[in-house]
Amino acid sequence: MKGVFSLIFVVFSCLACASATKHSIPPLQVVPHVDLERYTGTWYEIASFPQRFEKGCVAARATYTLLPDGKIGVLNECRKGSFDGKLSSAKGKAWVVDKDTNAKLKVSFFWPFSGDYWIIALGEDYEYAVVGHPSRKYLWILSRTPEMNEALYDQILEELRGQFYETSKLVKTPQASGKSLQ
Repeated sequence: MKGVFSLIFVVFSCLACASATKHSIPPLQVVPHVDLERYTGTWYEIASFPQRFEKGCVAARATYTLLPDGKIGVLNECRKGSFDGKLSSAKGKAWVVDKDTNAKLKVSFFWPFSGDYWIIALGEDYEYAVVGHPSRKYLWILSRTPEMNEALYDQILEELRGQFYETSKLVKTPQASGKSLQ
């Protein structure tokens, strides 16, 4: 019986440590401010955490447009399997939930479901952006061009590690430079 209690104690101790470690991670930080007009336009996906809804995607990109009601139109596109594969697209809407920064948004592709879309890094000239989720289960590195300088990519990875992201889970997205999705 003493062995069973010891085993239970060890299991609960491990769970408590795991829980304490998880809760000791500070909240995800967003950028201080996003100018939504500058943020709109086309972004190419440079890397992301693999997600079921992006399985088999290459040449992934997102296009954001400001809508008259203040929301943001979202068009996600990619080619399935190869650069000549079938064009896949999803339309949605996003809206700001933190008016102080404009960096915390919700995005929905089918109402009433929505997800957090937090801008956690942004180039000074809006040449790159990093989008995350407070749970750290989602992550996208975006660029205005289909390619990103390796030194900048490495700098972004370092910043992401500082935000407690497991950067080893990132997968680079194949992009065809100069080739249109149309």
